[in-house]
Amino acid sequence: MKIYPGIDYQYRPTNYWEDDLLLQAILRNVKGTLRREMIIDHWEAGRYEILKDELKTASLPKKVRRELGQIHPAFMGGEYLPDNRARETEIARIELKSTTCDVISIRARPKDQDILYAIVDEYESEFDLARDSSQKPFTLAELIAFIDGSTQADFAQGLALCYSDMNAESSSRKDMRHFTVVSSDVYPKLKEHYEHVFDDWVNEEEIDC
Repeated sequence: MKIYPGIDYQYRPTNYWEDDLLLQAILRNVKGTLRREMIIDHWEAGRYEILKDELKTASLPKKVRRELGQIHPAFMGGEYLPDNRARETEIARIELKSTTCDVISIRARPKDQDILYAIVDEYESEFDLARDSSQKPFTLAELIAFIDGSTQADFAQGLALCYSDMNAESSSRKDMRHFTVVSSDVYPKLKEHYEHVFDDWVNEEEIDC
């Protein structure tokens, strides 16, 4: 793993289930990508209370989900993720700039003295996890190792770059630079780390040329 300046890779949250930051607590289990953006925009503008309650929920009612999908497929991004198990929460997500804005959700849930991890998407894909559990929440470095070491069936490469790499086969890395976004409401610096990773990925192609 490459270390980038200004990022505390030893940062470790106290736990995944109590949060002093209310916005993070609200967002953590909201599935839809565009709904999450809507909530953030309204929160920062001091207008969160005017949002309809159904738009703030983890899962949209089927009728509302169908109506939004008729407006544009992008509204479906993340909305078809499976429901969380009991006490399960999202700790990071991978968002793809595909037609339907697909999302891969990284989740954690407590069991006895351990934390169990899962990776899910909207297509019931199979994922090979770098590790299944830990006794404490990941440090940022450990979460990055988990993402980079976990794979989806048919992809040999880790989850952060495999989707961009696949699409770059018929395009250029420069065109695919913003295809994948890795972020977390629990680890604020996760997105910054991977923005550097994607920049390096593009630069590697330009150097080879």
